Amino acid sequence: MRKKPTYPVSVLLALAFPAAAFAAVGGDRAQHRTRLAPAKVVDGSPLTRPVTSFHRAIDIGVRRIRAERRAELRLERREAFSMLPAGVSMSTLEAIASCESGGDPTAVSADGSYRGKYQFSFETWASVGGSGDPAEASESEQDYRAALLYASSGSSPWPICG
Repeated sequence: MRKKPTYPVSVLLALAFPAAAFAAVGGDRAQHRTRLAPAKVVDGSPLTRPVTSFHRAIDIGVRRIRAERRAELRLERREAFSMLPAGVSMSTLEAIASCESGGDPTAVSADGSYRGKYQFSFETWASVGGSGDPAEASESEQDYRAALLYASSGSSPWPICG
């Protein structure tokens, strides 16, 4: 039976990382180009292409994750708006929210009396079944409570934006 040859670790490392091995022995790449195997060097490093490729793969993965999250949020919003009372449209509520708070569910007025995406007062929030701070409620709950309020009172609770 034929025995497999064994190589010193330094040789194996030199095969795996030729540029690092060459630098470790004090070589100057420019002076010894004829002795090195031709390699594509971009921006001064033979690892630039693999690193760039790795970063590109990460960016693609992040974009996919963000796209999936946006799709999930759209689905949640569609489901939440499908339960809205009759006569209340998503576009109406979005227009009110945009005018009242810029669509920010955590918005609080300067004096603190109006809170959340639709700038509920605590009294109005409680009148539509909300509890606690409207600005701390989930966005879908704020949408639902605003739809209930709009269904019962029309745009009058929002005199400027309604």
